[in-house]
Amino acid sequence: MITLAGIIGSGKSSLTEILSRELGSIPFYEPVEDNPVLPLFYKGNELAAKKRQAGEKDATNPYAYLLQTFFLNRRFMMMKKALQSRNNILDRSIYEDAMFMRMNTEMGNATQVEYSIYQELLTNVLEELNHVVPSNDYNLMILIKVSYDTMVSRIKKRGREYEQIENDPSLIDYYGRLLKYYEEFEKNYNQSDMLVIDGDKFDFVENIDDRNHILDMIEMKLVDLGNIDCNEYETLRQKRLG
Repeated sequence: MITLAGIIGSGKSSLTEILSRELGSIPFYEPVEDNPVLPLFYKGNELAAKKRQAGEKDATNPYAYLLQTFFLNRRFMMMKKALQSRNNILDRSIYEDAMFMRMNTEMGNATQVEYSIYQELLTNVLEELNHVVPSNDYNLMILIKVSYDTMVSRIKKRGREYEQIENDPSLIDYYGRLLKYYEEFEKNYNQSDMLVIDGDKFDFVENIDDRNHILDMIEMKLVDLGNIDCNEYETLRQKRLG
């Protein structure tokens, strides 16, 4: 299984689509458009931030726990399907879900009780997945790193109102914190091999040369892991380059 990771606007979904077409595998996308909780979560963040500024220190976001359990449930279903054949691709990681829940707890958006219940549920999910695939030796995590400016620019371009800092100034702090959590995520991740891509330097969506470079990097890593062989790599490369 291949999993994409990266902050909001890093290009995970775009690279998932590109890579799945390249490999002829199945993409699994994070539930956003059919997610009834996500807009409520952003509104809850805004209200909680205002309450804390007004002196209500224990104000939480009532939708933080609900959102993360929604994602965890959907991710679990997608991972079970993705593991049924090789090199299927998820556009976000279950380990990022856990990071988001920890961040929201540390920010005060979720309670310690909610965090403990979430951690217990996550542990059970991961144990079930380990019964399906007892080893992560063939799995690959691809982390796309982008700067704050790139992130905000892409968020603005895709136009979801609830993500815009112009509509909710508290997102400036939220996005800044998120970048720091991703730095920690990169340092501490040890569940499988990780390939890091510079999303500021390489525009794999608009620039065909950058896209080919990134696909070469990924496919060479898949050869190293034994997920594709050298002949498959050369066939993919020649097909791409014409």
